[in-house]
Amino acid sequence: MTTARPRLVVLGLDGLPLRLARALVISDGPSLPNLARLTAQASSITAELPELSPVNWTSFFTASGPGKHGVYGFTVLDPASYALRIASFSDVRVPTIFDRLGERGLVSRVLNLPNMAPAKLLRGMLVAGFVAESLDAAVYPLFLLGPLKAAGYRIEGDTTRGAAEPEYLLAQLRQSLAARRAALDLLWPDLAWDLFVCVLTETDRLFHFLFPAVEQAEHPLHAACLAFLAEWDALVGEVLARYDALPEPKRLLVLADHGFCALEREVDVNRVLVEAGLLRLGRPARDEWDAGVISSESRAFALDPGRVYLHRQDRFARGRVTKAEAPTLKQDIRNLLLGLTWEGRRVMNTVLDARELYGEGAAGDAPEGQPDLVCVPEPGFDLKAKFDRTEVFGVYGRFGMHRPEDAIFCDTAGGIDAPVRVRDVGRLVLEHFGLGAPGCGITGIIT
Repeated sequence: MTTARPRLVVLGLDGLPLRLARALVISDGPSLPNLARLTAQASSITAELPELSPVNWTSFFTASGPGKHGVYGFTVLDPASYALRIASFSDVRVPTIFDRLGERGLVSRVLNLPNMAPAKLLRGMLVAGFVAESLDAAVYPLFLLGPLKAAGYRIEGDTTRGAAEPEYLLAQLRQSLAARRAALDLLWPDLAWDLFVCVLTETDRLFHFLFPAVEQAEHPLHAACLAFLAEWDALVGEVLARYDALPEPKRLLVLADHGFCALEREVDVNRVLVEAGLLRLGRPARDEWDAGVISSESRAFALDPGRVYLHRQDRFARGRVTKAEAPTLKQDIRNLLLGLTWEGRRVMNTVLDARELYGEGAAGDAPEGQPDLVCVPEPGFDLKAKFDRTEVFGVYGRFGMHRPEDAIFCDTAGGIDAPVRVRDVGRLVLEHFGLGAPGCGITGIIT
């Protein structure tokens, strides 16, 4: 007698806050029956910090926090050359949940999961998501390339014109929805898998540019946004229908990687440091990415979104801060940032010591790439760390921002060990298949 596979499906709804989801399903707009089904049994989880997609989806697929997996933001700084690059799967320092399942002979199919490129060998199939340099670099095994290209698959729609041309943005998002549907048709049907992960990133892109239009019924683009969300809901329904058709035993997990809210002002942390005399620029920046402007006179700098690094002698080629100076300087910067205000309102909710947040390395030193401070803003203030801005506060075409709280989550199995953070959902996946999570079980402690 053959034992039935206890299949697990994970549906990622990037950036979807539970509060907004519940408001949408009772609004006067188009019906969103599949979202209503999910919100009826949903709770919320908290994002890892910083509340960015590569940090959180990596925390999900490694079942560990940034202090272990090593992805702290969108960007990575070379401490010798000061060159800034986009973080990728190559920066992940620990095995993935797919590696752990593969060691037990279990098969994973993974669709549009961020930070999984460049694609590497796994037991199963992978079409990685943002940020992949090309479809060729996002796919494993390579025989998937032909069918995906024939279907017109795209990793991401073009959102560069999103702020100025909302109709163009919505058209691009519809095309990326069609791509997800085509890949779903390719990866799902044979059921020769144990774990299926599908992430829909279109909500995040929509919210960055049009969050007020989604949230406010009086907004002139509200109807257009809800019409798009009805199409998105239909694709969610296709995933749910496929799940419903699976034989028992089965389980569905649904999660967002972070929440969202309306953006009032972008706040450039590097400009704050410049105006405080802590960041000295050796020359004019060529662009926002030009970290090479950090001079030997600098005592601190920031990387996206609010990661602050002391410019230490033992960490950076041009660093000047000694180990003895670091504790006092760190506290001074924390006080500076906590005191930052805009029109009488405080900008920062908290500024955390990264060693307390993530833990220290084996030798007591911070692991490579780990910041010294991590800033968490108040709602409405979106932190940035550019190298070419001349003002602390501004609006630059985005009107929605990530939040660490209120990310949607639901689990058809219920259970008493409800996840607290995004990493805990990865631990649930391992536990579902009888594998212990790396380090410990579900917990609210950040490591």
